[in-house]
Amino acid sequence: MTKRPTIADVARAAQVSPATVDRVLSGRMKVREETARKVHEAAETVGYHAAGAIRQRLLSDRPELKLGVVLQKERHAFYQDVRQEFETQARGMMTRNVKLDIRFAQTTRPQELAEILRGMKGRVHAVASTGIDHHEVTSAVAELREAGIPTFSLLSDFAQGVRESYFGINNLKLGRTAGWLISKIAPRPGKIGLFIGAHRYHGHELRETGLRSFFRELGGGFELLETQVNLETRELTYEATSEMLSRHPDFAGLYVAGGGMEGAIAAVEEQRAPGEIALLVNELTPESYQGLQKGVVSIVFGTPLRPMVTDLLTLAASTIENGMAETPGQRFFPPRIYTPESLS
Repeated sequence: MTKRPTIADVARAAQVSPATVDRVLSGRMKVREETARKVHEAAETVGYHAAGAIRQRLLSDRPELKLGVVLQKERHAFYQDVRQEFETQARGMMTRNVKLDIRFAQTTRPQELAEILRGMKGRVHAVASTGIDHHEVTSAVAELREAGIPTFSLLSDFAQGVRESYFGINNLKLGRTAGWLISKIAPRPGKIGLFIGAHRYHGHELRETGLRSFFRELGGGFELLETQVNLETRELTYEATSEMLSRHPDFAGLYVAGGGMEGAIAAVEEQRAPGEIALLVNELTPESYQGLQKGVVSIVFGTPLRPMVTDLLTLAASTIENGMAETPGQRFFPPRIYTPESLS
């Protein structure tokens, strides 16, 4: 049987004495916060059975932060990564006792998102949410604000002027970056395809604007086809990609500005040789990672989740303590750019 971790194991991992670990556990004598935090981290690392008790003792005099988090597509790897990042950082935050209420929207209907947001009233201190930009969603955010609950938009902005702040990538710049990369990666000029999830996704619309702006200004020889809405489903994306590839022999590049990239990867792999077109997608998942390995995917844009969640938790705590800002803001994070060579 595996030996159960002991106080001595925690002490070695934390580089303190067993007596110090005992003082943290018992609370009988005051221990510096930095030392207590090291002991807690060591206890979690070695799997000590009382790690939770140490955490509760550390947080016993900390103010509480109840944060509602609303995400999309519960089964998608990326949104599970987002969930895990929130949970990990909530456990590690020692200035506040963070309690998360994580919900997943089952559809992209604005009515559902508005209902979820309204349901947070009286349950949380603040809300962080992904979602579409729609007047019903804005109305729900306004109701939360009137109740003293700030809402932070994630990844794709919504309820501008009402929400507290946006956290994510500068999507206009990302669209222009995608255009520049396609113009350099594509083996020849030709037709360029673009998928967005829905017209109400503000981030997708900005990516489309940036992409079109680049090719209008600097993309000589490339022709951007009519934007297609794929509802972020792999089936629709697969069918539409297959049709574009069949219809346009000079098809040179494709940018999937939202979800559904799995369908595009499958269609391109079936109908084109690796490197024959430039395929750009978002978020490093098992599917996009494999696409990069095979040379089917040219570029993956990744959201830097760790700094985004860190800043959001910090601002949420500050907002609860100091009140909402008179002027809603936004915080941009530079995207991570993965290429096939990033994997080597």
